[in-house]
Amino acid sequence: MWNTLIDHLCEARSQILSEPALWLCLTLLVYAFGMWIYKKSGYKTVFTPLLVAIVVLAAILLITGTPYKTFMEGGQHINFLLGPATVALAVPLYEQRLRLAKLWLPLACGLAAGGTVAIASAVLIAGALGASPETMISIAPKSVTVPIAMGVSHTLGGIPELTAALVVITGVVGALMSPALLMLLREKNDAVRGFAIGLTAHGVGTATAFQMNRDTGAFSGLSMGLTGLFTAFMAPAIVPWLIELFH
Repeated sequence: MWNTLIDHLCEARSQILSEPALWLCLTLLVYAFGMWIYKKSGYKTVFTPLLVAIVVLAAILLITGTPYKTFMEGGQHINFLLGPATVALAVPLYEQRLRLAKLWLPLACGLAAGGTVAIASAVLIAGALGASPETMISIAPKSVTVPIAMGVSHTLGGIPELTAALVVITGVVGALMSPALLMLLREKNDAVRGFAIGLTAHGVGTATAFQMNRDTGAFSGLSMGLTGLFTAFMAPAIVPWLIELFH
């Protein structure tokens, strides 16, 4: 009798944990919890909602033994909203169109330099540490938003899942470090601050930039989009050549 009851309970548990709606609701609740902590902390970057949500959800997945693939069956509905959310960044950017027209040359130079260094430095460091070609490819687009990064990684023969994880790590670390680093550099220009954050920390950094002010967030959103476009064209051209230096 007890064995039968335990079997039924285990079966019910498995069915509940495999339900996509559960993980969708849980993700939203955990993010709301992260936002509450973020506000209570006085908007300290170390308590950014995304970082809190990652830690809590990862712990839940480990405790329940739920595969990431099962989690993403519910999370994919949130992932779908990345596209519209990125497009929505064009609204504050449109408000800065006059400043953008005056700054197009320095921003273009910064994009070319920063985008190239972001790709090359990641691949060269990974290669110097003995990483495999697949890992070197996977880390190359770490500084752009997830959909573009995974597409670039897949096209070049990398591991898209590894790329997605590296993108999130890059964004979180960039969001944590950028306010202090910009303060250390005594950079006060909103356009420069925002463009630098978006170029290195994509969407996560852009969320942090909007916490600074609307102008910084607008230029961060611009940088995030342009860096993604730049990487999509530049990575296939230089990554194979960089890998050849180690193999």
